Amino acid sequence: MTDEIAAVAPRLRTRVRLGLRRPGNWLELLRFAVVGASGYAVNLAVFTLSVHALELHFRTAAVLAFLVAVTNNFVLNRRWTFKVSHGHAGFQAARFLFVSLAAFVVNLAVLEALVNGAGMAEVPAQAIAIAVATPCNFLGNKLWSFAR
Repeated sequence: MTDEIAAVAPRLRTRVRLGLRRPGNWLELLRFAVVGASGYAVNLAVFTLSVHALELHFRTAAVLAFLVAVTNNFVLNRRWTFKVSHGHAGFQAARFLFVSLAAFVVNLAVLEALVNGAGMAEVPAQAIAIAVATPCNFLGNKLWSFAR
């Protein structure tokens, strides 16, 4: 396995180096961050409303908040961040959802650890959990969901 990693590492370093030199990638990252911030706000608003006003369990509230935020983020990322006009939106949505679910698993694990393990309040714990899961989400969507 180490031979395979050694063979891939130089290509990956070259790809990352060239990618960092393209100004368009930095603009795309900035747009992704703006969309992510809107999804973050939507997620926390729905989560807070669900926990406090609807008195849902924090896990149920997290799922509901995720579903609303992922819908918001798919539409904005497809139209604005990655400016996708190619490919089938349904296939991209399925990939986007898969990547988002993988990031959501990370989110739930961190949320569970902070609430039940560290005794943190639910809303700040959710804010931290979202921030931890975000890098997984960007890379998966950039390289797979909306790949050109």
